[in-house]
Amino acid sequence: MGDYTSMSTYYDVIMTSGYYDYKKIVDGVLNQPSANILEIGCGTGLILEEIAKRNPAISLTGMDLTQAMLNIAQKRLESFSQVNLSLQNITDFSLQNQFECVFSYGGVWYFVIDGDQEPLLVSHLAKGEDNESGFDRLAAHVCREGRLLLGIQGPHFDYEKTISNGLIYSQRIEPNEVGFTKHYYLHSPSETLMAQTIHYRTYNFSQAKQLMSRYGFHFQPNSVGNGTFLEFKKM
Repeated sequence: MGDYTSMSTYYDVIMTSGYYDYKKIVDGVLNQPSANILEIGCGTGLILEEIAKRNPAISLTGMDLTQAMLNIAQKRLESFSQVNLSLQNITDFSLQNQFECVFSYGGVWYFVIDGDQEPLLVSHLAKGEDNESGFDRLAAHVCREGRLLLGIQGPHFDYEKTISNGLIYSQRIEPNEVGFTKHYYLHSPSETLMAQTIHYRTYNFSQAKQLMSRYGFHFQPNSVGNGTFLEFKKM
């Protein structure tokens, strides 16, 4: 799984320069009531912050693999007593709780939808056995009838753009034998400030549903909501 230490310093400025619509993402998370919510791959806590501001009554937990990202999240969320953060790897994580709602938006798993084509599951876990372990551990932390929300994104492509601080963000996509490799860069006019490479595994929709159903997660076709997530229910 990709470690985002080298990106952590610049993560917020990239993500808040139009990369994600955080208010819409949180609308999707909160479209049904939940007493406790877990975000897997919470990064620097931008989504958790928006949820905590909107509904202080919800108990929130965020987990991530990268300590540098959690350090930023800890500072961001220190005034929200209902938020707990944990350094965990999805393949072997253990939390002393079960959750009514778990979500990932661009974190460990998400879906890409290109036009009218079927969704493609994208995983930060390049090894098949790690995806099996991840869903197995996740199943142990989701209560019966609990929801798993996996974010919907558009197709990935090569591009370059100037972000809010005047730096240039770019990404390059290369196919590989199990999915694709994505290269991220951040440049100033004179130097490369950040370079990050992540290897992704992909599953077609049939494969994804079969994989997830082995661990009790079943697709809910009528619960897409505002188009930010596909929903699976733990049976």
